[in-house]
Amino acid sequence: MKPTKLVMQAFGAYAEQTEIDFTQFEEKGLFLICGDTGAGKTTIFDAISYALYGEASGSYRDTKNLKSEYVDKKVESFVDFYFTHQGKDYHVCRKPSFKYTNRNGKPDEQAEKVIFYQPDGTTLEGAKNVDGTKEKPGAIPQLLNMDAGQFMQVAMIAQGEFMDLLRAKSDDKKVIFRKLFNTEMYQDIVAELGNRKRAK
Repeated sequence: MKPTKLVMQAFGAYAEQTEIDFTQFEEKGLFLICGDTGAGKTTIFDAISYALYGEASGSYRDTKNLKSEYVDKKVESFVDFYFTHQGKDYHVCRKPSFKYTNRNGKPDEQAEKVIFYQPDGTTLEGAKNVDGTKEKPGAIPQLLNMDAGQFMQVAMIAQGEFMDLLRAKSDDKKVIFRKLFNTEMYQDIVAELGNRKRAK
């Protein structure tokens, strides 16, 4: 997965609509996101993680608190994330849930919305189709071959959580790296050979 563009509005430290064009860094190969404390560095990672999986980039942050505190409650909060994967272009737009006062003056809540735009022009809507569950992964976990937890560990390790990967059990690391390097089929071959050996 390679990021190409990120657009945020009323999200974390970014009150106004903000766009980051990652294609300008393609020739560099490596770039640094830096800034003062509270400038919004972590929010960039939160936005990417939230767009893809509906979760913040670290377990220490709650998705209910991702809407910017610096805008009017009526301003729509959203994250648009564009990326390429295996040479194809994808786009996911996610709007966090928010609380508001309805026409009757009573508190109400707008549910989270997510739309996943695919290369063939079709779209998938709703967390059930895009995110799925642990038992039945949705479109994005299937596409990237990683669930949210694995993505956080290998693609986007949040501040203060790098030690979690280093301290992970060997079996957990094996699963992560198998998925990352797409070597699960070799594990299947080893298992099959083991079964044949036992049969003989």
